Amino acid sequence: MDHEKSDRIRDMFNSIAESYDKLNSLMSFGQDKVWRRYVIDLADLKDGKSLLDVATGTGDIIIEALRRNKNITAAGIDFSESMLKAARERLNIKNVKLISADALAIPFNDSSFDVVTSGFLMRNVQNISEAFAEQYRVLHPGGIVICLDTTLPEKSISTPFVNLYFNFVIPLLARIISGNSSAYLYLVESMRNFKSADDLKDIMEKTGFTEVSYRKFMLGTIAVHSGKRP
Repeated sequence: MDHEKSDRIRDMFNSIAESYDKLNSLMSFGQDKVWRRYVIDLADLKDGKSLLDVATGTGDIIIEALRRNKNITAAGIDFSESMLKAARERLNIKNVKLISADALAIPFNDSSFDVVTSGFLMRNVQNISEAFAEQYRVLHPGGIVICLDTTLPEKSISTPFVNLYFNFVIPLLARIISGNSSAYLYLVESMRNFKSADDLKDIMEKTGFTEVSYRKFMLGTIAVHSGKRP
């Protein structure tokens, strides 16, 4: 990732770490929990399996995984120290490793994990293909990758309401809750400039993942993609 852009994004996430969970819940009308539960449904983590959550933020995906099954090992990486600090406070248990690292240089050996997840990572990386390639590398053969992110919704009767929500509601909530509406304006812009669900599926398949599929949520603005390393 371009160092200047990387630093800007890191500073932004550091600045909103304290309000991040509350704002996510408000902005998604509480549906963020539904999406994470679906991610862990797909992961199907049995006893002894291993999970890596890339761009783990405050650790929500790992928390949901451990809520389902405490007999797994889990690790999370993020390049925002403020986010990791919040995650460490919530995940102070022995079988979770939380490491400061870039998604384009995952600090684990090849074939280290059974499942790799990410939540709202791909729209913030400079090279999506490289990010998926790193996730492919650290997966066991037969392992599962799961990507939760925004997606460009198809035009429909709900389009004006979607535009109103992203153009006005999100910045207003951000200003009230965090005092940093500019950070959330960036997140809205990153969604507008992100790939469609089909484009992301195509990138995953070109990376080498098989059985790639996705499911959309929240009027087509959220997608959960999954695939396997053969």
